[in-house]
Amino acid sequence: MKKNWFYLTLMMLMLAFVACSEEKEYVEPQLEVTPHNIAGEWMLKSFGDGQPVAEGCYLYLELVRNDRTFSLYDNLDSFGTVVRTGRYVIETDPELGAVIRGNYDFGGGDWNHRYVVRSLTAGEMVWVATDDANDVSVYVRTELPDEIQALFLAE
Repeated sequence: MKKNWFYLTLMMLMLAFVACSEEKEYVEPQLEVTPHNIAGEWMLKSFGDGQPVAEGCYLYLELVRNDRTFSLYDNLDSFGTVVRTGRYVIETDPELGAVIRGNYDFGGGDWNHRYVVRSLTAGEMVWVATDDANDVSVYVRTELPDEIQALFLAE
């Protein structure tokens, strides 16, 4: 009987140690910045110095892996949805890491900035302008809403 109490007490102590062990927070693994890993549809969540996108406004970014093209769908500077298309390039800078830049179709010029892809996970990516560390864009993976797809499929 004493043996059973000993084992029972030992088990209770072991359970107490396991129960008190520190919970580790899950950290989503970082992905290598490649056209394959960033391909897909993204929504701008915040920009600048962490300001969220204003209610009712949006910017969706679609990145295509095979031909390195992009489409931007936004209503940030207009009353309706505007689409801008072009090509993007990912380069590796020895000091900065992965840098993405692009240019718009139809003589629209280059993007305003080149961006260091500071973080890339399956669900989120963070871009920081190479010439302004306070210009941070956070994108979350999403699907283009049906109403936006319908606007441009009819063309």
